Amino acid sequence: MTNIKSLCLCLLVALVCLPLGAADHLLKSPDGKLVVEIDTEGQLKYALKREGQLLLDKSLIGLVLEDRVLGENVKVRRVNRRSMVEETIVSPHYRFSSFNLVYNELDIQLKGSFGVIFRAYNEGIAYRLYTTAKEGLTIRNEVVQMNFPKDYTTYMAYSTVKPGKDQYAMAFQNLYTKSSVTGVKTDNIAFLPITVDCGNEVKLTLMESDLEDYPGMFVKGDGKSTSLQGTFARYPTELKSFAPRAMKRVVERADYIAKTEGKRTYPWRIWAVSERDTEMPVNNLVYALASPNRIGDCSWIKTGKVAWDWWNDWGISGVDFKAGINMETYKYYIDFAADNHIEFVVLDEGWYDPGKGDMLTVIPELDLPELVRYGKSKGVDLILWAVFNVLDDQLEAACKKYSEMGISGFKIDFLDRDDQTAVEMTYRIAEMAAKYKLTLDLHGFYKPTGLNRTYPNIINFESVFGMEEMKWSTVAKDMMEYDVTMPYIRMMTGPVDYTPGAMRNASKKDFKDIYYNPMSQGTRCHQLAAYVIHDSPLTMLADNPTIYKREQECTDFIVSIPNKNIEETRVLQGKLGESVVIARKVGSSWYVGGMTDWTAREITLDFGFLGDGTYEVVLFRDGVNADKQAEDYKKEIFTVTPDSEKKIRMASGGGFAMTVVKK
Repeated sequence: MTNIKSLCLCLLVALVCLPLGAADHLLKSPDGKLVVEIDTEGQLKYALKREGQLLLDKSLIGLVLEDRVLGENVKVRRVNRRSMVEETIVSPHYRFSSFNLVYNELDIQLKGSFGVIFRAYNEGIAYRLYTTAKEGLTIRNEVVQMNFPKDYTTYMAYSTVKPGKDQYAMAFQNLYTKSSVTGVKTDNIAFLPITVDCGNEVKLTLMESDLEDYPGMFVKGDGKSTSLQGTFARYPTELKSFAPRAMKRVVERADYIAKTEGKRTYPWRIWAVSERDTEMPVNNLVYALASPNRIGDCSWIKTGKVAWDWWNDWGISGVDFKAGINMETYKYYIDFAADNHIEFVVLDEGWYDPGKGDMLTVIPELDLPELVRYGKSKGVDLILWAVFNVLDDQLEAACKKYSEMGISGFKIDFLDRDDQTAVEMTYRIAEMAAKYKLTLDLHGFYKPTGLNRTYPNIINFESVFGMEEMKWSTVAKDMMEYDVTMPYIRMMTGPVDYTPGAMRNASKKDFKDIYYNPMSQGTRCHQLAAYVIHDSPLTMLADNPTIYKREQECTDFIVSIPNKNIEETRVLQGKLGESVVIARKVGSSWYVGGMTDWTAREITLDFGFLGDGTYEVVLFRDGVNADKQAEDYKKEIFTVTPDSEKKIRMASGGGFAMTVVKK
C-alpha cells in the first residue's frame, strides 16, 4: 500500500510539472470568487473574473528587450502551483500590528529564460515577471495592457507637468479626475494607484509593490478604446543641478527604461478587488508583497507627532524676538513640543543653505548641537529636511555626522521622479540611514510600493495632495472631495504625510489661499478627524505654536490621539468621494474619525465594534453654526457600551473625532 501511495504521489508531481501546451491556466482565490485565466497561446496574456463577471479582458504582458519581446511566441516549459499558502506578516508602524493573508500561486516557466508568477488572494490578484538570463539585460519597455470589457468609470491622478515636457518628473501630488476609460486623457499620464469602478460597488485598484532597481509604472489611454496601457520613464543619461535648491533634474533620457541583471524578478503588478468601498483603505497587498525587513532590529525606530515650521512660515507672534530660522525660534518650537508631549520638531528648508547643496554645513544663525542638546533635555528629538540628491551626494558623511550628533532622522524632499536611478537612490539612502539608525520621511516622492516593509526606518511618505497645497490653491481645488477620496485610493498603498492640523478653518465661500497665514478648507473638526483617518506614523502639527496655545483644547485632543502602536484599523462606513469613518484600536481603547465632502451629512455610529464593557467617549463634533463658521465645534463627554448608537451631524466640509476609552 505504501508503494502505491508513493507511486500516486510521484505521478501527481509529474503531472503538475509536465510541460503544457497552449491551453489556458486557471488560478482561483482561496474563497473561489476571483479567477485569473492565463493564456499562453502565442502571446502571454491574462483575464480576471469575479464570480463570473469579467472585470479585465485578455490583456498582454511582457518585456521588450533589444532583440526580442518576452511574451511573444511563448512556449511553456513547466508549471508549478502552490495552494492555500498562509502568511502572518508582522507590520511595525502600520495600520495593523500584524495581519494574515492566504493565497494560491501559479508559476509559469517559459522558454527563453523568462517566466511569470501569478498570485490570487481574496483581496485581489498580482503578477510579476522574472528573467533567468546569464547576461545583463536592457529593458526597452514593459508591456502592461489593461483591456476592460466595458467603458468603466476611472479615478486617476495625472502628472502636473504640461504636455511636451517630461511628465514623468513631478511630485506625485494631484487631485483625482473622474472619467470613463475612453475619457482618460491622451496628452497626459496618470500615476498609481488608479481605481476603476466596475459597477455594483466592485472596484479594481491598480498598484505595484517591490519596486527595486526598476522604474515605476504610469498609465495612459488612447481616447478611443476601453483599454489602458502601462508606461514608464526612460533611463536618465544626464542630470543637471538647478537653483534654488541644487536639485538634480533629468535633461536627457535614453531609449530604454532599465539596464539590469539578467537573473531577477520584476515588480509586482497588483489589482486589488473590493466588493465594498470600506474594504479599500485596509487592503494590505502592497505591504504584503514587498520584500521583508532588511534592517533587522526595529526597536530603535521612533514615531509620533511633529511640530512643524514650514507650513505656518515660522509664524509665531507675541514674542520679543524676530521669528525665523534662528535659535530663539527653534527653542520656542521645542518648548511648545515639550509642553504638549510632542515627540519631534522638524527643521525644514533653511537650516543649511539649499542653494549650495551642502548639508554638512549649517547656517551660522544656528548652533545645531546646542539645539539637539536642548531638545533632548526636554524629551524632544529633531528631524532635518534635505533634498534627496544633496543627501545622496554626501550620504555616509551626513548620516554619520547627524546620527552622532543625536538627530533622529531626515525628511528628504524633491526626488520628483521614479525612473530606475531614482529608485536606486531611494534604496541606497534607506539602507545607509538604517545603518546609522536614522528614520526617513519621504517627500516629493513616488507612491508607496512597500518600502516601509523592506526598510521599516521609512516611517512616512508624501505623494499626497496635502495641506501644503492650501497655501496657494483656490477653492476650485476641491480639498473636501479629495479628503474623502484619497483614503480609499492612495492610502491603499501606504501611509500619508498629509500634514494636517490647521487652526484657521474656512467654509467654501470664505476660503482664500493665503501664504503666510494659511487656512484649511472645511471645519475644525474635519482637521481633527485627519489624525484618526490618516495612516501616518509620523504626523505633523502644521500650524504654528502660537495658535495651538490659543486653541489649547483642540491641541490637547490632537495629542491624545495616538499614531503609533496601532493594533487594528477598521473602516466603519463611507463611500468613495462622499464620506469616510475609520476606527483604530490601541490597547483596549478606540479612536474614531469621520469626514464628509462639502455635503452636510448625519450618520449613525454603531459602537458594536467595541469589546465588552463601558467606555468613556470624548467627542469633538461640528458646532451648530459650523456650516458658516467653520471653526465652530462642540465637545461632548458621555459613556457607551457595545449596544450604543450615536447620531452625529457633519457640517458642509465637516467631520468629527472621538476617543473611546474603556472605564
